[in-house]
Amino acid sequence: MARRTIPEKAKLARSTYAQPAQSTRLDSKPTPTAASELVILTGLSGSGKASALKTFEDLGFYSVDNLPLELLPRFADLVRQSAEIDRAALVVDVREGQTLERFPTILQQIRKSLATTVIFLEASEAALLRRYSETRRPHPLAKSGMVRSALESERALLDPIRNVADLTLDTSNFNVHELRAYLQAKFESGSTGRNLLISAISFGYKNGVPLEADLVFDVRFLPNPHFIPEFRKLTGKHPKVSAYVRNFPQTQEFLDRVTEMLLFLLPHYIQEGKSYLTVAFGCTGGQHRSVAIAEEMAKRLGKQGYRVKTAHRDMPRPKRG
Repeated sequence: MARRTIPEKAKLARSTYAQPAQSTRLDSKPTPTAASELVILTGLSGSGKASALKTFEDLGFYSVDNLPLELLPRFADLVRQSAEIDRAALVVDVREGQTLERFPTILQQIRKSLATTVIFLEASEAALLRRYSETRRPHPLAKSGMVRSALESERALLDPIRNVADLTLDTSNFNVHELRAYLQAKFESGSTGRNLLISAISFGYKNGVPLEADLVFDVRFLPNPHFIPEFRKLTGKHPKVSAYVRNFPQTQEFLDRVTEMLLFLLPHYIQEGKSYLTVAFGCTGGQHRSVAIAEEMAKRLGKQGYRVKTAHRDMPRPKRG
């Protein structure tokens, strides 16, 4: 399914809407089907909208990048009444400028006749600054090259859209492949409730609790491998450190109780429509205990058929030789 460029979209707009007397006019289209669906991708620059749109394109959605906001109702009519297009995805972002204030009103109008899902992608400031540094691409609002201030302005401009989003997805800890897998699982035909994506993350309390965490567990009550010289420079992913942490009776009881609680909660989260859940485990520095516990919990939930990814916010990265 080809993505449409701006010139193609303009041509589409003229040929579809400027000639109502021809046989292609919208009111001559077949009756819309219940399967018609529109996904609107929006959010912060650098949060992964382009990758997300490509994923929808691969799923068979008719995909359009940066459709002018004034054409959005007409495009929705095209999807609703077309015999060939029943699933479409498009991007609306900060390039629309001040007209974004009209988005909630336009969305309300569209939803009266077409099932529409708004996905708002965002990420932490640190993650966005890192991505812009790596790609060296300019931010659309960074006139003087100051990305940080541009991000602040962008958040303010997009706030009206964020408030009406059906799904707000923080991609700070997602790579391109994980974001793709998440969207495929949620939107591909025949998907099931087990497509809930669980993030088991570790962190150090000395650096603060992760803002994205839905559930937080403090594992500082466990014996600390930091005080064992041979473990001090290792992490909780090392087999010896992991075995040390898991060897204590209180560790096994904690893991069993938390696993039991999560297996009780997860079906209810799914029933309420939750798409992803972040479960955070914290120790003092985020290097040993929390890492080992997050890894073990991911294994346990994975064995129960859930999709789980791990992330270790404060674990030291191995030094390159």
